[in-house]
Amino acid sequence: MAPKPQDTRRVVADNRAARFHYEISDILEAGIALTGTEVKSLRKGKAAIGEAYAGPSGDELFLFNAYIPEYLEANRFNHETKRPRRLLLHRKQINKLIGATKREGYTVVPLKIYFNEQGRAKIELGLGRGKKLHDKRESAKERDWERDRARIMRDKG
Repeated sequence: MAPKPQDTRRVVADNRAARFHYEISDILEAGIALTGTEVKSLRKGKAAIGEAYAGPSGDELFLFNAYIPEYLEANRFNHETKRPRRLLLHRKQINKLIGATKREGYTVVPLKIYFNEQGRAKIELGLGRGKKLHDKRESAKERDWERDRARIMRDKG
């Protein structure tokens, strides 16, 4: 049996609730335009994207409401914690995402912020449609059953 390829990404922030609230249909990787103090703060492992979303501003795509705390050692050269951050994507990808949000009622949801093999900060974006309450209940029921099934299989040996 061949060994599994190692995932060398170092995840900084994970939006676990996004898959519960949204039905994710497409996943993209994008770069983020950050200042130096933001990168240093991310390298310390501090960020929150639970309430963040991506949206158009002009003909660019921006990440709104993502919280990256101030880097304490930066003193007066710090960044604003919840400023809009430009996402680095190809023009075709930007047009696809903007079109999906405007025409088809989709939302661009950040799923993870991580550092790739080259040490660059990347964000994993999901194109998702909001789930209705009954869909969320179904997801919770399915998750609970999987957990119980695994417990039963483990106990019976």
